[in-house]
Amino acid sequence: MGRIGDGDVHAAYVEFRAKESDKCLSAQCIYCQSVRAKNTSRQRQHLLECPNYLSAMKEHNPDNPILHESINGPPIQTTPQPKPNKKRDHETMMSGFQGEASASRSFPIPKPILERDFQISVQLNPKIPVGPGIWGQRSWITYISGHWNGRWGKGTVVPGGQDSHLTAPDLSTHIESKYCLQTHDHPPAYIVVKNDGWRVGPRDILEKLENPAEADEVDPKTYSFRTYISMETGDSRYLHLNTGMWIGSGIKRVIYDAYRVI
Repeated sequence: MGRIGDGDVHAAYVEFRAKESDKCLSAQCIYCQSVRAKNTSRQRQHLLECPNYLSAMKEHNPDNPILHESINGPPIQTTPQPKPNKKRDHETMMSGFQGEASASRSFPIPKPILERDFQISVQLNPKIPVGPGIWGQRSWITYISGHWNGRWGKGTVVPGGQDSHLTAPDLSTHIESKYCLQTHDHPPAYIVVKNDGWRVGPRDILEKLENPAEADEVDPKTYSFRTYISMETGDSRYLHLNTGMWIGSGIKRVIYDAYRVI
């Protein structure tokens, strides 16, 4: 266990001037927000007694020398050894950023949430095999029609949309789609949709999905068909879609649910 270095102390504080007229900097503990004059020895002593800091180190960085000294007392002085470089985990690294811009508070990063937003069902023309390329077998599929409904509207899928499939040797398939939605409004709005994702799973399952006689009988839980979805429109009623993000979960017969990322 290494000794406590100034870097371990400084990483737990942000420095700032409480007043423009102050000649000396103040330091604020990012774990309990207590403020004191900048002094490395006193800052170190505070961390040895700060329950929030010690709790965070216990969970995210159990090798932290300040935590070690708080539990076991000061280390026995030995011949200094080269200190190895250690990678801090993301949360510890983020909380260690310093600067006047972050002097007020340290905020947790929000976690994204998925909300089921709409569903699409599409009828397809037969697949056209383009042939093998350097990345795999390329196929082309066009849309006959379809329908959709969701929290913000409903309508049809305009004929002429396209799928481009690239199937790797292990039968995993990368899928790129581009098509247009028409709403049931009067007059209707038109929304361009782009999909990009993968269909993956055990080889025997993927072989069945490639066989039209068996594909519809395959349990969707035995493979993964996930896409990233984005949309674009110039219609003022649906401009909120332009900045949205969605994750699609689909099945072979091309029905998928779209979950908005919020």
